[in-house]
Amino acid sequence: MSRETWEILQQMEPKDVELQLALQCAPLIAGLKPSNLFNIPCEGVCQVRELIRDTGISMYVLFSTGRKAAVLLYRRESLKKYMEQEPVVGMLHKLGYQDTSLEAVLPVFRMRYRRYMQERRDFPHEMGLLLGYPVEDVRGFIEHQGRDYLCTGYWKVYENREQKQQLFQRFEYAKENLVLLLSYGVGMADIMDIFGGTRQKTLYRECAG
Repeated sequence: MSRETWEILQQMEPKDVELQLALQCAPLIAGLKPSNLFNIPCEGVCQVRELIRDTGISMYVLFSTGRKAAVLLYRRESLKKYMEQEPVVGMLHKLGYQDTSLEAVLPVFRMRYRRYMQERRDFPHEMGLLLGYPVEDVRGFIEHQGRDYLCTGYWKVYENREQKQQLFQRFEYAKENLVLLLSYGVGMADIMDIFGGTRQKTLYRECAG
């Protein structure tokens, strides 16, 4: 993030839901990624639901402490296509899923994620797949127990470092642009209209494929 944008960010309300959407979910909003995890105070959930209405983005609440909620925001068709790829299906089978459709995986993952958040054990590695991470990096994370990665950014990278670093730069560029648009007074609903509901970027598809 440039110094100019960082200084603008310091003048903004850090708890603002629209700003947090830009900071946590810019790759999804910009169509660079099929999904993002969004951590938000519980009172902001309804606002998010309203913001994403008719945008092509869906919301699935994974866990709530009563004060904060962990929410999966995703583009349904994009995430379904990613999860239908043969390597992803194979990994889901290894992780205990017989039915690997998005509709079947989500409730089981939510149960596993809640158990992990409550007991802090048995991390559900399928989370990386639901976040659209390249399957080779999810596999590498499991095999190396989160160590020995080539680089780290939005996730830990185990293959194709240069390509992933370029992708992370695009994610950062998207985040910076969203922050600037908000600072200029453009609302998040209008920003989502600008980016559209179904646009996908070739580079991400290449990395994820």
